[in-house]
Amino acid sequence: MSRAIRTETRPGHGTALALTLLALVLSVGAYTLVGLGKKGHVPVDLALYGSIFAVGYLGAHLLIRRLAPHADPALFPAAAVLTGLGFSMIFRLSGGLAAEQATWIVVGLLAFAGTLVVVRDHRQLDAYTYTIGFLGLALLLLPIVPGIGRTINGARLWVRIGPVGFQPSEVGKVLIVVFLASYLAAKRELLAVAAGRLGPLRLPPLKHLAPVLFAWAASLAVLFLQKDLGASLLYFAIFVVTLWVATGRAAYLVIGLALFALGAWIGYQMFAHVQLRVDIWLHALAPSKVFDQGYGQVAQAQFGLATGGLVGAGLGRGSPWLIPFASTDFIFAAIGEELGLLGTTAVLLLFVVLVGKGLKTALEAADAFGKLLATGLAASLGLQAFVIVGGVTRLIPLTGVTLPFVSYGGSSLVSNFVLLGLLVRISSGPAHRAGDARIRSGLRAQAAEGG
Repeated sequence: MSRAIRTETRPGHGTALALTLLALVLSVGAYTLVGLGKKGHVPVDLALYGSIFAVGYLGAHLLIRRLAPHADPALFPAAAVLTGLGFSMIFRLSGGLAAEQATWIVVGLLAFAGTLVVVRDHRQLDAYTYTIGFLGLALLLLPIVPGIGRTINGARLWVRIGPVGFQPSEVGKVLIVVFLASYLAAKRELLAVAAGRLGPLRLPPLKHLAPVLFAWAASLAVLFLQKDLGASLLYFAIFVVTLWVATGRAAYLVIGLALFALGAWIGYQMFAHVQLRVDIWLHALAPSKVFDQGYGQVAQAQFGLATGGLVGAGLGRGSPWLIPFASTDFIFAAIGEELGLLGTTAVLLLFVVLVGKGLKTALEAADAFGKLLATGLAASLGLQAFVIVGGVTRLIPLTGVTLPFVSYGGSSLVSNFVLLGLLVRISSGPAHRAGDARIRSGLRAQAAEGG
């Protein structure tokens, strides 16, 4: 009976352990190779950082095994590989930032653990719809408060309270996704009603379009007040995708696309920095502008990606430090220079794994709130990765968002580990499920023995 219980309550445990060990080997191996390539010897603090990764990753695995035994075995290891690679590249670009990033990795893993400990059942979040929504909106707009808001690189995204500085919008992003999932799960039937037509599109009543218009207005507020094109695009896109999944109405996608185009046009007409981003996107490699301020960032990123070729120069052997802000906005280009097309493809495939497993979790969730929450969290990761990678490769204008789990930055890393914790929780189901399964298995065994 013991073996039957273990099989039912902990499926895929061996796979999860193997993937976690692989993530640990890849993370420590990347850091070692960077040291060898950069300085010709193994990093002197390999034991310290190796221990941090070993204790953190294996501890997270054991916690998942204990509190979320039914979780998808690939979710945490995929994020762990991205985190380890990002840490190695940050050490490569600026050794002084490595210690700080290591600290944030520890804080992020603790936040991941805290999420699993506190949120034993994702459905408990559904009871605080408007409280969570209010907190998310407050954090989103906190940087505009005089005295504590800070403008860095043209965007007002930072808050400094005493010696502590952070980006509240990163945490607000997760809360907004939770709010949207809860609100749309309750209102999806009303929003799915089609009372009129606009050409081939069947539209809901005008009053039910109010949430779309409100989300559009909120995204414009972020653009106008904080001058953050990336966050504005990200929040509105997450809302439209979640709304489409909740209702199944393609009309919302079309309306959302039209509103986004209108908002982008308004932003382009009103803000010089948006015009500059578009001009850089179109003319970054123009001979007369390659070394101009702003243009040089994207141009150097293109040169780095081209230099990397198929397999790259090797970890620690390229010149990614020539790319301005390489540890934050342009870390994908730095990876491309040293690991080549194969390395960047591997990074993108890891995001495909995270998003794909998140959507699979949404399909398997038993409740509407869980489905929409998993969809929103997966969409958040996928859209954020697309926005920054698309900007670095000049597929779209560059925006100031980070590459999840990879880029330097504490606020982003911690919030993404919280997001990952929620995905793991939804994937596994309520924490008491393992105990229920053990009880059911024991009762069946007793019945068989008695029969």
